[in-house]
Amino acid sequence: MYGSIDLGVSARSVLALCVVLASTSAQTYRWGACPTPKVQPNFNLQQYLGKWYEIAKLPASFERGKCIEANYAIRPDGTIRVLNSQFYKDKVRTAEGTAVVQDLREPARIGVSFSYFTPYSPYWILSTDYSSVAVVYSCTDILRIFHVEFAWILGRSRFLPDETLRYAQDLLLREGVDLFRMTATDQTGCGDN
Repeated sequence: MYGSIDLGVSARSVLALCVVLASTSAQTYRWGACPTPKVQPNFNLQQYLGKWYEIAKLPASFERGKCIEANYAIRPDGTIRVLNSQFYKDKVRTAEGTAVVQDLREPARIGVSFSYFTPYSPYWILSTDYSSVAVVYSCTDILRIFHVEFAWILGRSRFLPDETLRYAQDLLLREGVDLFRMTATDQTGCGDN
């Protein structure tokens, strides 16, 4: 009897959580477990390092500004320094995190954390030519009932040609990522256009 009470309370808690999350617009939630898209074969981390500009993204509560960019560099301990910046509420705001290659057999599946207290979140490079565009995906399962997903289209410059942007969007669609909520990132008036 005690076990069934806990199960009922847990089920109600999960249902309540689902309702709250479904009504939140700053993330992208979908039912079911995370998909497992293919990642960049023969990924070369050294070529990926450096500055990338955010061209488009699925909603992310931690990215609300404009002129969003990320800079990746190897630290002396072998981890990857991730420095994200954005212009938000009249100021440049930065966040520094750490990324690690969690399995050397799949170096395009990276884990990223922005706090000592949080586990590494997936950061999967689905495709990149290293010199102009990268397509990145992240997904976290919540009890295998639903998942939270992010996707980014990044460029080495603040603007991508239309055909490059279409290529990146098509790749995400082929991997089952719903782009209905994807929005372009404002990269105008950033000081170095």
